[in-house]
Amino acid sequence: MDQHTKGRSGAVWALVITSVAGFMAALDNLVVTTALPSIRESLGGEPEELVWTVNAYTLTFAVLLMFGASLGDRFGRRRLFTIGLGVFTGASAAAALSPGINELIAFRAVQGVGAAIMMPLTLTLLTAAVPPARRGAALGIFGAATGLAVASGPLIGGSLTEHLSWQWIFWLNVPIGLLLLPLARLRLAESYAPDSRLDVPGTLLVSGGLFGIVYGLVNANSDGWTSPTILTALIAGSALIGGFVHHGFHAKNPMLPMRLFKDRAFFGINMASLLMFFGMFGSIFLLSQYLQGVLGYSPTEAGLRMLPWTGMPMLVAPIAGILADRFGGRPVVVTGLALQAAGLGLFAMALAPDASYASQLPGLIVGGVGMALYFAPAASLVMSSVRPGEQGIASGANNALREVGGALGVAVLATVFSSQGGYRTAQSFTDGTVPAVWIGAGVVALAALVALLIPRRRSTPAQEADLAEVRVPVSA
Repeated sequence: MDQHTKGRSGAVWALVITSVAGFMAALDNLVVTTALPSIRESLGGEPEELVWTVNAYTLTFAVLLMFGASLGDRFGRRRLFTIGLGVFTGASAAAALSPGINELIAFRAVQGVGAAIMMPLTLTLLTAAVPPARRGAALGIFGAATGLAVASGPLIGGSLTEHLSWQWIFWLNVPIGLLLLPLARLRLAESYAPDSRLDVPGTLLVSGGLFGIVYGLVNANSDGWTSPTILTALIAGSALIGGFVHHGFHAKNPMLPMRLFKDRAFFGINMASLLMFFGMFGSIFLLSQYLQGVLGYSPTEAGLRMLPWTGMPMLVAPIAGILADRFGGRPVVVTGLALQAAGLGLFAMALAPDASYASQLPGLIVGGVGMALYFAPAASLVMSSVRPGEQGIASGANNALREVGGALGVAVLATVFSSQGGYRTAQSFTDGTVPAVWIGAGVVALAALVALLIPRRRSTPAQEADLAEVRVPVSA
């Protein structure tokens, strides 16, 4: 085999391995949502405990993502990728075998640790294996795979839950992970960034801070907002996040340099992303349960009925990309966020114990189109807001902030749901869901306003194409 053929084979294998791994990690963000009623029936659990079956994964994924990238840079990207994949696979099996809700939450957190190590290194390994001329196409296929995972998460979770059992949403990862482990060892090339440094203090500050805030929000309704435990969690969490921000300004090599947020483009797209995922994840968490618990759809039927929203990016994203090339990313992102907010508002107006699916469709479609318009140019806006040497940090920061937004959204909207309604009857579930989804719509509308901070494009599409090669994320 000549060198050219060997290189092409290596690139193909890297694309397959990293895309499948990325699909698994992205899928587990939302795959649990349509299984929540079955998990609650099987393992029990209060509303705040169900929240943690989602947030235990997203939180550990978010706060350790940039740290995982740094570990790979320092100790070997292929080595850490396989370690992360092994942890993720083992934790998936343990989650499937969980005898109770607390054990499931614990193993979901371990899953998040594995994903945080594995996921940021997928792009690094893929970028290193694919020649620059084919890199754009390879990254497009990788992005489509992760996008498909987000879109199909509720449907896959619902189908497995209905036709097998909720445990199979975790068992699904095990044979795939066991197949990928030897392939990664044999087919991926090892690489290092020996001058990288680990930011242990920053990781501890942001991990403790986010855990405290989310714990306080999730349990505030049951324990009381003025209880010593809740007040301590919220105050301590906020103080630790303040310490993380201070650390980001003054440390020599912080995991997230706060100076990046002085740039309007970087601040605008990242804060918009956090707010968008806040509204989206929180709403999906409740709406997937509403479709089953109130309207009586099976898990598969609920997943299928959410596809006009979650699956629309697969259809609209190519058009959104063309629009972004022609008019710039800012107007496309702002329009997308405004449509997403409008879609959630339409859905909130349609919610009722006996709502027809036809009354829900306008909100689902409008929200889905909005999501697609946001996703298409968002990554490019993140990458173009920093210097080439900082794009790895920028990509990792954006992914982490989106996961943090999702965790906070599930926590806050679930708290609103519990305070205004509950699981007792169809009417009480609707009473809790309506104000929560309205808040989700308001937060996404705020994201649209924040996105207006992004400066207008100052370069032409041709100039951006010339820069495409250096806009590849290198460590996240």
